[in-house]
Amino acid sequence: MPSGKRARQQRQEAAKTPPPVRSKGGTSGQRKASPKALGIAGGIVLVIVIVIVLAVVLASGSSGGSNTNTGALPTTGNSTGPAALPGAQEANALFKGIPQEGLVLGNPAAPVTMEMFIDVQCPICQRYEVDSLPTIVKKYIRSGKVQLHLQPWAFIGPDSRSGRLALIAASFQNKGFEYAKVLYDNQPPNSENTGWLNDSMMGQIAASVDGLNVDKVLSQKGDSGAADIASKVDQLAHAANVQGTPTVLVGKTGGKLHDIMPPGYAPTLQITQQALDAALANQ
Repeated sequence: MPSGKRARQQRQEAAKTPPPVRSKGGTSGQRKASPKALGIAGGIVLVIVIVIVLAVVLASGSSGGSNTNTGALPTTGNSTGPAALPGAQEANALFKGIPQEGLVLGNPAAPVTMEMFIDVQCPICQRYEVDSLPTIVKKYIRSGKVQLHLQPWAFIGPDSRSGRLALIAASFQNKGFEYAKVLYDNQPPNSENTGWLNDSMMGQIAASVDGLNVDKVLSQKGDSGAADIASKVDQLAHAANVQGTPTVLVGKTGGKLHDIMPPGYAPTLQITQQALDAALANQ
């Protein structure tokens, strides 16, 4: 089942859950402190507040007002650095040496094209990226037989929209595929629309990609260039009648691409390979 349907089912189930009941404590049996006791307590609280304020001011002054989260990130991504996320080395090695231009991976003259629509929050996309894509990259793309077009779509929620813009920004440096792989390798379960994919996490993902300028990714994800590409992906998804993610289309390069799965079903490695082999056999 596509992730969009799964997300709608989760929201419908959540709507049936009654909200938590607020505690209703009565006042008739409460004890009241004397004015003198209240005055002493108030003085103590004031002293504590002053001490806390002074501590915060002194701490800010010693740090120079820097943002510790931002300061912890390197200027340039490094898969072996202290800021790198788990699996970063493997993700970078998977694509090393393969031609990459924006959101296109592989030999520009490859006879077969594979187009993949993903949502950065989609758990089924994560499964496909982690379990199936490495085999496809090693067997078909690295060999020069197939080129892969990545289409970061956004339909699950707000985190999908902001997250795909960061992926697109990474593609401006021809590192979008590494960025997506690190993202999926570190996506927590049941994380859709939880706020997990925030600016801090996007920065950590960028810091895990070798040679990627981290500051550029975080700044360019808000530029009109990233928004324009996102809009084009939306148009492509509409034209191809994409109903969910991941959706994989395969066909002759320059010709019409076809969805390898019937509506409502996610692609598998076996079916993807069958579709690619058939397309290559028809060249």
